[in-house]
Amino acid sequence: MSIDDDVALLERVPTLRLLGDASLRMLAIGSEQRDFVRGDVLFNLGDDADAGFVVQRGAFRVEDGAGAEMIAGPGALIGELALVVPMKRPSSAIALEHSSVIRVARSLFQRVLESDPAAAVRLRDEFAVRASQIASDILMAGAKLTS
Repeated sequence: MSIDDDVALLERVPTLRLLGDASLRMLAIGSEQRDFVRGDVLFNLGDDADAGFVVQRGAFRVEDGAGAEMIAGPGALIGELALVVPMKRPSSAIALEHSSVIRVARSLFQRVLESDPAAAVRLRDEFAVRASQIASDILMAGAKLTS
């Protein structure tokens, strides 16, 4: 795939779209593509997380330690929080078929944000809205459980 193809794919990811064209181009140029065959492990539960992955083609089963799972296909960002904070992987991801991803290292992502403060502010605001929604959802669930 070309850099322009990678930029177009990154634009499909809602979180990354907030960064704007110049930052997406920097991410596309600085990231790396990885290929997987069916059954290959992208990462395991508990691994150190230092990157996020955007699925280019194929699909991955992402499963947490409690057995909850989802399927991530083209345009999905796997490991979003690893782009902004050091952490352990809260899930495992395994290729369901021949698949490829764009690996975006946290160090690259942080350099892009440092070079584009306006993009960093947009991303911070998006995370704040999400955190507020999660807090609201938890309060609503708690109210239902106690009534």
